[in-house]
Amino acid sequence: MNATDTMTLRRLLADAPKRWGRWGADDEIGALNYLTAEEVKRGLATVRQGRTFTLGVPIATHEGDAVFPGRWPARRFVVADKAGFENGHWHPLPGGLEFADDYVTGFAQAGTHCDALGHMWFDDTLWNGFPASSTNGGMTKAGIMPIAERGIVGCGVLLDIARFRGKPALGRAETFTHHDLMDCARAQGVEILPRSILLIRTGWVGALAAGLQTVGESYWEPGLTFSMDLVRWFEAMQVPCLVTDTLANETTYEPETGLMLVLHAALMRNLGVVFTEMAALDALAADCAADQRYEGFYCASPAKVSKGTGGSANPVFIK
Repeated sequence: MNATDTMTLRRLLADAPKRWGRWGADDEIGALNYLTAEEVKRGLATVRQGRTFTLGVPIATHEGDAVFPGRWPARRFVVADKAGFENGHWHPLPGGLEFADDYVTGFAQAGTHCDALGHMWFDDTLWNGFPASSTNGGMTKAGIMPIAERGIVGCGVLLDIARFRGKPALGRAETFTHHDLMDCARAQGVEILPRSILLIRTGWVGALAAGLQTVGESYWEPGLTFSMDLVRWFEAMQVPCLVTDTLANETTYEPETGLMLVLHAALMRNLGVVFTEMAALDALAADCAADQRYEGFYCASPAKVSKGTGGSANPVFIK
C-alpha cells in the first residue's frame, strides 16, 4: 500500500452519519438528550425485586489497576492515620476527634469512568463541530461537566456476549457486531428497545483482575468492531450510552484497516454516544443468568471534574 492509499478516519467515515447540530450548536451531551423523563420512568418500571448492583471497579489497589497502555494506575497516599497521631504529626480536634485522610491521584480515564464527548477527535474537530483547540488547557467544550450535571439515567439492557458464546471471557482481539448483540438479546429473551442503555459483558475486566489477561505494549482487547451498518444501527436505535467491561469499549484495532479505536470516532465524536468504560459486570451477569431478567434501572453520573476529559463513576443497576 503506498502513501496515497493509506486509510484514515477521514476516508473511512466520509459517509458516516453525524448528529452535529441536532440539539443545537452548543450541545455538549449528545445522545443523552434521548434520555427524557419518559425514558427514566421506563427504566424505573423494570424494577421488580429491588436488587442493587454497583458496577464500579476498585481503584488504587495494592496489586495495581489495569489501565490502557500509556497510562499508569491510580495511587493512594495515606495523609493521616492513627500512627500520625501517636507520633505527634497530628493532634486531636477540640473535643477529641481524630481522623484518617488519604490522597488519590490518577487518570480521569482510569477505573470505571465516562468519557467526555470531546475526549477524542480527528480532523481538529470534536463532537458537534467544536474546534480541537477548545481542549487547550482544559475542555471548554464537550467536557465531562455537562454529562455529570445531566446524569445518565434510563433503562439498561445487559448483553452477556461472553456467556452467549459459552466462555467465561472473550479472547484477545475477539470481535462481535450489532448482529451478535441482537442474537444475544434473542437468546436471553430480552428486547433491545430504542433509547436503551447498552451494557455489554465480555468478561474482560474479570479476566484482567484475575491475571488471566494482561495489558502490554501489544494490547488488543475484544469488543465491537466497526462497520457502517453497525454505526447506522446505533443511530437508528438512538443508543444514548454504551457501557462495557473493557478498557476502551471496542476492539482496539479495526481488523480490516488496522485503524485504532474507530468507534470512538464513529459513535462518540460523530453521534454523541456517551462511552462508559471498564464497568464491573460479572456479578450482575451472574444474577441475570440466574433469573433470566436482563433489563433494569440504570443510573450513573461521572465526577464533576472542572474542564475534565472524563470522570470516574460507580454506576448503579437495579433489577
